[in-house]
Amino acid sequence: MFDRRRFLMTAAAGAALAGVSGQGALARQTASDPAVAAAANDLYERIFQQALSTSPEGLTSLGLDRTPEFAWARTRLDDRTEAEILRQAEINRGFMAELNALDRSRLHGMDAINYDTVKFTGDTAEEGFRFPYGARGFPQAYVVNQLASAYTSLPDFLDSQHSIENAADADAFLARVEAYGTALDQETERAVTDAGRGAPPPGFVIDKALLQLREVRAVPADQSVLAQSMARRGAEAGLDAGYAERAARLVEQAVYPALDRQIAALEAMRPTATHDAGVWRLPDGEAYYDWGLKYFTTTNMTGEQVHEMGLQQVAEIEGRMDALMREQGLTQGTTGERLSAMARDPRFLYPNTDEGKERLLADLNRQIEAITPRLTPLFGQLPRASVEVRRVPPSIEAGAPGGYYQGPALDGSRPGAYYINLRDTGENPTWTLPTLTYHEANPGHHWQIALALEAEGIPMLRKVIGFSAYSEGWALYAEQLADEIGMYETDPWGRIGYLQSYLFRAVRLVVDSGMHKHRWSREQAIRYMTEHLGEPESPWVTEIERYCVWSGQACSYKVGQTVWLNLREEARAAMGDRFSLRGFHDQGLLAGAMPMAVLERRIREWSGA
Repeated sequence: MFDRRRFLMTAAAGAALAGVSGQGALARQTASDPAVAAAANDLYERIFQQALSTSPEGLTSLGLDRTPEFAWARTRLDDRTEAEILRQAEINRGFMAELNALDRSRLHGMDAINYDTVKFTGDTAEEGFRFPYGARGFPQAYVVNQLASAYTSLPDFLDSQHSIENAADADAFLARVEAYGTALDQETERAVTDAGRGAPPPGFVIDKALLQLREVRAVPADQSVLAQSMARRGAEAGLDAGYAERAARLVEQAVYPALDRQIAALEAMRPTATHDAGVWRLPDGEAYYDWGLKYFTTTNMTGEQVHEMGLQQVAEIEGRMDALMREQGLTQGTTGERLSAMARDPRFLYPNTDEGKERLLADLNRQIEAITPRLTPLFGQLPRASVEVRRVPPSIEAGAPGGYYQGPALDGSRPGAYYINLRDTGENPTWTLPTLTYHEANPGHHWQIALALEAEGIPMLRKVIGFSAYSEGWALYAEQLADEIGMYETDPWGRIGYLQSYLFRAVRLVVDSGMHKHRWSREQAIRYMTEHLGEPESPWVTEIERYCVWSGQACSYKVGQTVWLNLREEARAAMGDRFSLRGFHDQGLLAGAMPMAVLERRIREWSGA
């Protein structure tokens, strides 16, 4: 029912939901039928337990594999076979039949939010299972790609999330290294099957995946991420050096042969691969994109509506940026050309050296320290979990996005992490970084996700599933909030960077729908991004190729942010002097992640709009 990518993979426990600012409005509503509410909560718990039982990686990410109940997970990885996907589809149908049998009209307040959220999740998963290719319950059309496959995710997962404190942990790590080879073979088999069903990746996706696979394979086994991780962390735990040697042997004997098989499979696909970028070319491809938009935006917006929204917002944001640029003496050229000039300006660049990259990381940490105290008046509940800035592992940085967030463990053993891609510091001018920090850390992803997982009073299932429009929309809204509380008062270049971030997300609406709805080529999409966002072209190539793999995901940011902002202004108008920004934020965040339509109902019940 819940693909592993629905899991937020973030956790911390302890903060009470009861009594926080703004909960009273829901509490005063008609109470739910106790029997129906109890049956629903029992169902949610069974769904949660079933999801955990089939995702050892999810258990590790949540920190639950340290408990006796789930210790079995520490030696295993998720089953990536088609048979397991089909089994999960049947389980999902059974759960949804139980949910649909409950009387929704007898649920109110938080119980209604829980029901509607779980129903949307199960229904959209079922829609995806009908497409006989890709990730099935998740809109990733190609199993093996440059962005999110076992070869990109598992080495980092084992290095950063599988803890090694004793010999038992090290033995479990070695078991997972061996299982990594099996995971690769499972994905290879599905990729070959999908190609036979008319759904091979485009040639440029294959090329980037092959580039990265060959780079991973070319590293001597004893220098691989996994062997080095075992050596480093084993030494820290006081373990025998033989563990690192065993890890290297397993990489050589189990992982590298599987990588060879995956490389060979992609090489066999490449001669007949198409260059078409959009999923429209796949079997029932237009419906696949409609599903991707629904899954990621949690709305019923069409590709055409998304495209028009993007064009309108690009024009509006560029107008605001033009005024700010002129104030700083940048008067010549298009917005994109002026952004290019700013991106090349030496005063805004870090040296592309180890020392320069360390200084960049230190500056990001200082930005988090500066904004966090200023957020206190705006929220009734503050997250307990801390957040750290980390570098994207060099082994995967070629295909990874510019920044992303990974949440803390439930048991507090691992803080939240904001990853920054440092493949080239030229891609990270100083004027772009504050906004990225506010988006990924505080008050963006870390703030929202930690609050949801620290809350009590909502089912655990609700705490660990996420919705891209909700979370990415919040993170984009958080960028505006940082501006509203004065973070750019003495930083006009940073304010331009904030608007560039908004422009970037508006451009995404245009190019994603352009490729998947209007059949734009990869090159046409890259050209549009470069024209409006400036050079260098290389980050836009990475972005466009990402959208080709996750159709619809790029639209979730601006669609979600637009809903968040519209709801705030609607509530302000309805409540007048009674409106509280703290109350709005608590209403929006403390009930956990949800589809945007469910969020709209919650805010309107609170505000009376």
